Amino acid sequence: MSDTSGTRDAMIEAAAAAAKQRLGGRSPTVAIVLGSGLGHLADEVQQAVRIPYAEIPGFPQPSVAGHRGELVAGTLEDMPVLVQSGRFHLYEGHSADVAALPVRVFARLGVRTLIVTNAAGGVRPTFRAGTLMLIADHVNLMFRNPLIGPVLQGEERFPDMSEPYDAGLRALARQAAREAGIALEEGVYVGLLGPSYETPAEIRMLQRLGIDAVGMSTVPEVIVARARGIRCLGFSTITNLAAGISPTKLSHAEVLDVGRQMGQSLAAIVRGVVRLLPGA
Repeated sequence: MSDTSGTRDAMIEAAAAAAKQRLGGRSPTVAIVLGSGLGHLADEVQQAVRIPYAEIPGFPQPSVAGHRGELVAGTLEDMPVLVQSGRFHLYEGHSADVAALPVRVFARLGVRTLIVTNAAGGVRPTFRAGTLMLIADHVNLMFRNPLIGPVLQGEERFPDMSEPYDAGLRALARQAAREAGIALEEGVYVGLLGPSYETPAEIRMLQRLGIDAVGMSTVPEVIVARARGIRCLGFSTITNLAAGISPTKLSHAEVLDVGRQMGQSLAAIVRGVVRLLPGA
């Protein structure tokens, strides 16, 4: 992308226009970003319209297993939603600007609530593979920020990040989990650049920093969402214990497998939140 705000705004507008053309008059108010192994939630969208990334200017094709590469528009619990099945990671060589491009497009399409999900490693010693964690806060150790550069149309220069994950939405998530009888932990997520998994020494450092789960996504998306006034809600599926805690070597296959196993439980909570949203 160009360094000029005009060129970047034009790219966002072109991507939003391409998506809007395929939406056929639908106006999604909620966007859901799916993490590794959670792509099946897109199949639960009713009256679905699928928009391949190849049809959206500026959207690269994901190169990571478990990320399909399409936007799915339709309804979930009678709420108009837009589901992002396949995100763009910095470790794939993308800039933070590209990683956050879908959120900027969502904002142009009128989305006011963003639900982000991810697969993460468990840093808290009491976590086990299969734990679901509501994200209360995050730490950005990617050392990248998607707001660097000229201020884009509709964004704050210095957005307040004192509540990156909306307290009201978190309360709805806890209510949805209780109603579904699903255990839901809560903690702090940290975003690292990746793609290598962390060393045991790095995990010990993260524990001392008060981190509960570690991953390689989500943070750029939430930063841009807050800069555009979008409320955020986040979930981590703890797919494995982190290095130095796990008794086995880490693998992406394990991440995908546990993500799929826990997908129905996480989907139930997300659906419950959507159902409880005002206007649903």
